[in-house]
Amino acid sequence: MPNLDLGAILRDPQVDALFRVLVAGVIGAIVGLERELADKPAGVRTYALIAMGAAIFTAGAIQAFGPGDAGARVAAQIVTGIGFLGAGAILHIRDRILGLTTAAGIWVVAAVGLVIGAGLYILGIGSAILLLLLLRFLRTDWLVRHGFVAHEGDVTDKPSDSNH
Repeated sequence: MPNLDLGAILRDPQVDALFRVLVAGVIGAIVGLERELADKPAGVRTYALIAMGAAIFTAGAIQAFGPGDAGARVAAQIVTGIGFLGAGAILHIRDRILGLTTAAGIWVVAAVGLVIGAGLYILGIGSAILLLLLLRFLRTDWLVRHGFVAHEGDVTDKPSDSNH
C-alpha cells in the first residue's frame, strides 16, 4: 500500500484554491440568505454560486497563468460577465425599477469571490460583512423606524407652491 502524505496533499496549491472556493461559497450563501429572508429573487444558491464561480475563475487563473497579466484578464471578464447576469435581474415595470439592489449585490458578491479566489481573505470577508450590513440595515424603512431619517411625510424643507 502506498504511503499517503496528508501534509503534502494539504500543501498542494489546488487544495488551497479549493479552500478559497469553499470560503467564497459560504460567504456568498450567507449574503444570499439575507436576500432570501428579505424575499428577493436571488437567494442562497444564486449568491453562493456567483461567489464560488468568481473564486474558481480567479484561483484557477492564478494557478494556471500566475498572478500576472493573464490572471488580470480573467478577473476583468468576471466583472463583465457578472454585469450581464445582474442586468437580467433588473425589471422595469411602469414607473418602477425592481431588482437593482439584487443586481448590485450580485456584482459585489462576485468581487468578494474574486478577492477570496486570489487569497485575500481579510479583504473578502471584511467586504462581505460590509455588504451584509448594508443590505440588512441601510433600508429606508429601517432607517425611518429607528429615527435615523425623517419619514417622507415629515420632511418640511420641500419647496411649497407659494414660493413659485
